[in-house]
Amino acid sequence: MLTQHSRRAPTSRNQNPEYEKNFRQLKQTPIIRCFNSTIKFAVTDMNYKYMLLLTAGFFVVWMTKGQQSFDPSKFSTDGQIGIYEHLDETIPSDILLTNQDSVLVNLKSLITKPTVISFVYYNCPGLCSPLLDGLAEVIDRSELELGTDYQVITISFNPSDGPTLGKKKKTNYVQQIHRPLDTRHWIWLTGDSVNIAKATATMGFRYLKEGKDYAHAAAIMVVSPKGKITRYLHGTYFLPFDLKMAVTEAREERSGPTISKVLKFCFSYDAEGKKYVFNITKVTGTVVLGSAILLFLVLALKPRRKEKSDNQTV
Repeated sequence: MLTQHSRRAPTSRNQNPEYEKNFRQLKQTPIIRCFNSTIKFAVTDMNYKYMLLLTAGFFVVWMTKGQQSFDPSKFSTDGQIGIYEHLDETIPSDILLTNQDSVLVNLKSLITKPTVISFVYYNCPGLCSPLLDGLAEVIDRSELELGTDYQVITISFNPSDGPTLGKKKKTNYVQQIHRPLDTRHWIWLTGDSVNIAKATATMGFRYLKEGKDYAHAAAIMVVSPKGKITRYLHGTYFLPFDLKMAVTEAREERSGPTISKVLKFCFSYDAEGKKYVFNITKVTGTVVLGSAILLFLVLALKPRRKEKSDNQTV
């Protein structure tokens, strides 16, 4: 005959077979196994929200560590490939480059009006051609007048490029523009490694030499008449409206945040494929972390609501 005690339903969750099954499955997950010694207390009813917070923290540390793994000695400056915005910084007055007519010029002295600057190298098999195509297209479509409202400067960051090749490239891309324009205001520059390093470092343009080629990102930078960096437009396709706004801000010596911040976060440059790719790890991690924080807040506030409801009932 069963006693009253043996007929009583389990009152503790630890005696519930379903709970035990879920608990065993939870213990087998990689994160729980890694932190088993520190989060055993967190699988109880009272503290499981703290386990969620620890998991989210571990995920953030893991992502940050993965993104910072690079060899600085291989890069043009002290960081990974990309465009690092240096808004409000000023072009130094000691950068000397050679234009397409083989004349030595001072970069800052050339900047007397709002100026669009692009970094390419002339034999680039990847992003440079789409970037220059996009630049020629926006010049053609924009209501702004090249030479009157703004000018364009294209700088090769390959010290092996010379003014002769620059002149040929200029001719090719100017021919893509169908509207009348003063071609003197699209200036093509080359230079030695020292002056190129000064220019790219000032603008936050970081690249990696790979054999005879370079891995790099794509963007244009807008500079004010006083040489202050005021705007970055990322990618290889540019809207006339974006160019107009950037030039207007540069004319007024106002710097503005980059329009494509969200796109820059979601996409990263693939040095091997020489193109931008969707960064599924970063985006997924952000979504997971955001969901974890939201769930933590819900769990943290839920007991208070229950307590408030009990008080009202009493």
